[in-house]
Amino acid sequence: MPGRPSTGFRVNVESHVPPAGVPDERTFEKWVRAALQGQRSKRRQVNIQLFDLAQARAINKTFTSKDYATNVLSFPYEPLRGEKTGVLGDIVICPSVVAKEAEEQGKRLRDHYAHLTVHGVLHLLGFDHHDEADAKRMEDHERRILAEFGIADPYEIRD
Repeated sequence: MPGRPSTGFRVNVESHVPPAGVPDERTFEKWVRAALQGQRSKRRQVNIQLFDLAQARAINKTFTSKDYATNVLSFPYEPLRGEKTGVLGDIVICPSVVAKEAEEQGKRLRDHYAHLTVHGVLHLLGFDHHDEADAKRMEDHERRILAEFGIADPYEIRD
């Protein structure tokens, strides 16, 4: 953005939903920066897209064959052979699902957005949770990052 110093990465946020309850671009940037900290990837541009329920459902169905809107999806960018790019990938977030989950789980909405943003970036970096060992590694990393912001363990079960 004009007038802002280069930080070695770029976050583009594009919203297709009303802004109520949605963090601003600088807040998303803080979370992305924290997730990228210490990672080896030289590609450091992350695009965040915010979609409504219908759009998020269509995207999830198209790319995962699951016919429902989910909270976050990550799409790592695969450069063409020889392409030089800073793009790490895209994260799709559905604010309606995020708000519903935060309420159901007794979490602060902002904290849940932070968790899902960090989760999405880690997927772009190659983390996954397909098996128990990978899930533990990813969740531990998420916990450490979120703790930097004073956010409680997102996996802790609350009464």
